Amino acid sequence: MNKIKVAILGMVHQKGLDFLRQKDFEVFEVKNFEPEYLKEKLEFVDGILLRTSKLDKNILKNCSKLKIISRHGVGYDNVDADYLNQKKIALGITSKSNAVSVAEHVMTFFMYLTKNLSTSDKLVRDGNFKKKSELPDFFELYEKKVLIFGFGRIGKEVAKRCHGFGMKVYVYDPFLDNNVIEEHNCIPTGKKEGLSLADYITIHLPLNEDTKNFISKTEFNVMKKNSIVINTSRGGIINEIDLYQALNEKMIKSAGIDVFESEPPDPNHPFFKLENILLTPHNAALTLECRMRMSQEAAENIYFYLKEKNKLNYENLVNKNYL
Repeated sequence: MNKIKVAILGMVHQKGLDFLRQKDFEVFEVKNFEPEYLKEKLEFVDGILLRTSKLDKNILKNCSKLKIISRHGVGYDNVDADYLNQKKIALGITSKSNAVSVAEHVMTFFMYLTKNLSTSDKLVRDGNFKKKSELPDFFELYEKKVLIFGFGRIGKEVAKRCHGFGMKVYVYDPFLDNNVIEEHNCIPTGKKEGLSLADYITIHLPLNEDTKNFISKTEFNVMKKNSIVINTSRGGIINEIDLYQALNEKMIKSAGIDVFESEPPDPNHPFFKLENILLTPHNAALTLECRMRMSQEAAENIYFYLKEKNKLNYENLVNKNYL
């Protein structure tokens, strides 16, 4: 009897690969993501564990045996979901794995940008220790107002940590009942109202037609001049041209950006000219612990869907209504 074949697209922690092999799956890694190569390598696979490479209809229509794609993460804008729905191919995500890691990354952005750590570090290294009174003002998180866009698992973990710092937490999520927000000791708010009062703004939304350019010039015009904006969700949710202008013209204080509209960003990206922005390479969810969890959870999605559906976490199936 032929083994179930699973392709691993991109580097993942060994834990997930070992799990599938222990379940007697045939597992192989793919490191060349050129479309023609993928068409050939994926033609007879039953499952794909996918990092960030793109799988469009042109590639997927050649996958004659494919039954499930399991994303190593929660976003799936690199997959042609419409085609998967049409062909009744399952699309899984690792919904439980990355919330803590991303929430900690957000808080790191908050602290780094609020405390002017890079400026203080440079002052000491340059031998100007006694000139600390000349440093620009830095602030406390205590009693500051934070606005969270999107109140799923990550948003809730961010809120928990903000409460630990004594912050006032506001939430905008039009798909949630206000009672759910209030149960987590947060304050429901409208988009414009929240932007106008927030000292910190953090985004935890999927990228789609409704959230493309969700934050642009109109929104920056409403924000406080001392506000700090963080995006660890997806590039394109914040309009990068408008963000550059807002930072360059000091319309807002600073920004922390983990995701870009085009990744990797262009070497001449205008963000690189700014001093009031902190950039990370889409690695908010890539702590060692999180990589282990995501690899395991993505592998489990494939195993349970193909072998033991009674144990499957159906919250991880994005398109369960189409299957």
